[in-house]
Amino acid sequence: RDTVMSLFMLQTGNKLVTSKLLQDRAGVSRATIKALIDKNIFIEEEQAIDRVLDEKEQGSELFELQPAQQEALNEIREQFAAGKTTLLHGVTSSGKTEIYVRLIQEQLELGNQVLYLLPEIALTTQLISRLKHYFKHQVLVYHSRYNLNERLEVWNHVIENKEPYVIVGARSAILLPFQNVKLIIVDEEHETSFKQFDPDPRYHARDAAVVLGHMKIADVLLGSATPSLESYYNTTLGKYGLVELKERYGKVLMPEIQIIDIKDKHKRKKMKGHFSDSLIEQMQEAFKNNNQVILFQNRRGYAPILECNTCGNAPQCPNCDVSLTFHQYKKQLRCHYCGYHTIVPPECPSCSSTSLDTKGFGTQQIEEEFKELFPDLKIARMDLDTTRGKNSIEKIIEQIDTGEVHCLVGTQMLTKGLDFRNVSLVGVLSADTMLNFPDFRAHERCFHLLTQVSGRAGRTAERGKVLIQSYNPEHQILQQVSTYDYGAMFKDQLEDRYQFKYPPYQRLIRLTFKNRDYNTTLQAGQWFVNALNQIEHGVEVLGPEFPAVARVRNLYQVHVIVKMGKQHHPNTIKDYIRKVKRSFESIKGFNSVRCNVDVDCY
Repeated sequence: RDTVMSLFMLQTGNKLVTSKLLQDRAGVSRATIKALIDKNIFIEEEQAIDRVLDEKEQGSELFELQPAQQEALNEIREQFAAGKTTLLHGVTSSGKTEIYVRLIQEQLELGNQVLYLLPEIALTTQLISRLKHYFKHQVLVYHSRYNLNERLEVWNHVIENKEPYVIVGARSAILLPFQNVKLIIVDEEHETSFKQFDPDPRYHARDAAVVLGHMKIADVLLGSATPSLESYYNTTLGKYGLVELKERYGKVLMPEIQIIDIKDKHKRKKMKGHFSDSLIEQMQEAFKNNNQVILFQNRRGYAPILECNTCGNAPQCPNCDVSLTFHQYKKQLRCHYCGYHTIVPPECPSCSSTSLDTKGFGTQQIEEEFKELFPDLKIARMDLDTTRGKNSIEKIIEQIDTGEVHCLVGTQMLTKGLDFRNVSLVGVLSADTMLNFPDFRAHERCFHLLTQVSGRAGRTAERGKVLIQSYNPEHQILQQVSTYDYGAMFKDQLEDRYQFKYPPYQRLIRLTFKNRDYNTTLQAGQWFVNALNQIEHGVEVLGPEFPAVARVRNLYQVHVIVKMGKQHHPNTIKDYIRKVKRSFESIKGFNSVRCNVDVDCY
């Protein structure tokens, strides 16, 4: 009787009630429901339920644009009318998303599809709620956290094209079977996450979006507060249109950036763990004013190295040429390349000493030190270890938005366009790890990361503060970050690229050879280099060279770089490499060597 009454209460009008909902409301098992169905008291129907589409609703009214935004929107329309791919260079919190929303609305009203690309799944959480506020059921989401069935449903909706949709997704969304896409937005276009390194196809979603725009005769808009050198260089050549937004929404001031010399702080004994006295002081003030704090350290785990103080031995991964990272939470040593993990040894395996100590620090160590400094406050961590679950990112972002968490510590995941309204302070624990990296884009990427993480502070009326801790506070990049001088960074980096023949002046093709045997891998690389030396005049072939991490998953790796200038025809060079690769694969001694080719490998 109670079950029947529960059904009557749930069934308003002729609305069908799901079996699961009735079980929960009536507090009965599936067997009880089935017994009532067998007695013909209930009628059960099976229906296909769409998991990716919401019910049809009218969206909310759009916000009124400020004069600077309206001007930028008009300029974008002009560039689109001229048939140009357009770069929107707007400072953090300048209201770029509102401009995107206007452009999306125009296309949906015309009955066209829109593709909105984001570099990180973490970003989709906040953006989806904003877009659904305006466009309700017309928002589709496509990324790797969705299971195969959900992705298939999105695929079918895109290919059927019964209604105009805006498809929000990470880089794989570029491969959907679009029927009528007329606008492609690539947000945070500078992000390295847009590049697919492994497995095939090795493509860059931003570049693929520009090509897709040409194929479908669609407008392409690239947006970023810190554009990549390649995109900005294209605007100087007139290849792309450039639209700039130089002020924040509501004319809020950019955060004040202060660089702290931690070498000097250590000398004066003013460091508590990895926190300087200045950072602790500013954090106390932020918490006193009921504001939140973000701490940025671009390394997950507790410490990158566990070392014996007696003999200096550090546990290495048996499959890769890297030291194991210490994870405090599970008392494990983990390899971040192959996933190998083992327990922390009670004594040194080399000399049996019990004097083991950690070197360096990651997000877990910062979290622990914060709890010692502020035991009454709650801290959350956002890195690959805490965001593996399907809804884990949403939960963390919700905790920040509701004020449940006072401090958020994380890796580069939290730098990418997230909008936290109550964050007044950002602390960068160590800027040096990003600067001293063996990559020709290290300085550019450091500028991007620090500027982006600074942009998380003071996004409402109150001006934010950013403290950057470094052993080298006079470094040119850090000085340029502190004054938000993108122009100076662009000019300096472009000069370096010209001197050393790097993109955007030359294009790179990287060939990677992998094999279990060290000598075979090196010989394969050398044979290929000898064959490539017959290539057209002016093309440089560098290598073979072992990378910084020469062995991953028991496979040795050797790199060969091909540099080609603007005067060379890429297709001719690629055809030549294919021909050499076919000859290489037919040589008996190199049968087991895997050869991967990556064009524009950056």
